[in-house]
Order: sequence, then structure tokens, then C-alpha cells
Amino acid sequence: MALRNIVKEGDPILSKKCRPYEKFDKKLWDLLDDLVETLADSGGVGLAAPQVGVMRRCCVIDVGEGPIEFVNPEIIETEGEQEVQEGCLSCPDQFGIIIRPKHVKSRYFDRNGNECFIEGDDLFAQAMCHEFDHLDGILFKSKVLRMLSEEELREMREEE
Repeated sequence: MALRNIVKEGDPILSKKCRPYEKFDKKLWDLLDDLVETLADSGGVGLAAPQVGVMRRCCVIDVGEGPIEFVNPEIIETEGEQEVQEGCLSCPDQFGIIIRPKHVKSRYFDRNGNECFIEGDDLFAQAMCHEFDHLDGILFKSKVLRMLSEEELREMREEE
């Protein structure tokens, strides 16, 4: 396992659509291990392969219950909506208000190629949408209602 550098906004890799995995092999497993380690080190909630410079459809999400690895994920159902604050490890110190589904059901594969389904609400639903967007070259900033001001960011940091 190794820590990887997180690609920052402005790098063209973040605006490209990723290729799906066809082989579930050691190369994929190593990438997933690195994503988990890099995410844990970053303090974030999710990390997608293009954020570490790899143009493949996989990501990891950890909302506090341990990391979940997604390979070739897709959202198959959503319900409701929630207005949330959102940021991104590729856009440091930038946060915005965005509308995301309140409930998400997705289909994906695990590291061994087994088909899986998972449902999530609130932060987990938000994270699935955010990370899966990365795999299609979409940054959260393209969907925000408005970015938070410097004053709002200061208040947010003081509350932490």
C-alpha cells in the first residue's frame, strides 16, 4: 500500500470519463488498497481513481463505518433530495451548497468481480453521487447552487 498524490482542480484528468474494469486483478487490488490508505490519510469521505491520476472506474467511500470499494459503479435508483454542503479533496478549501438525492441505490462490483448492490441515505448517498460523478469527469463545482463565502468557511472551521 502507498499514499498517492491527489490531483487538483485544473488538471485535465478530472474532466475525462474513466474506462471500466474488465480484469479484477492485482493491479486493481493495489489501486484499491492505495485509495483506501490515501483516503484515510486525507480526512475525506471518498476518493475516486481519477483523483490519483488513474482513468479507471473505481472509488472508495468511508463515512465512518469502514471503507467500501466500488468497481464500475452505477446509480440505479434515487429518492428525495437534500441540500448539503459539499467539498472535494481535489478542490481544497472550497465548499458549496448542492442538491443531492437523499437516498441512493447503486450496483457495483467488488475487487473480486462479484456483483453487489448497496443503498444509502444522507451523507453516504451524497458521497456515492459525488464519487461516481468523478468517474464521468464531473466536479461538484459544476453542480453547486452557490459557493460558500470566506466568512461562511471561517464559521464552518470554528464549529469543527
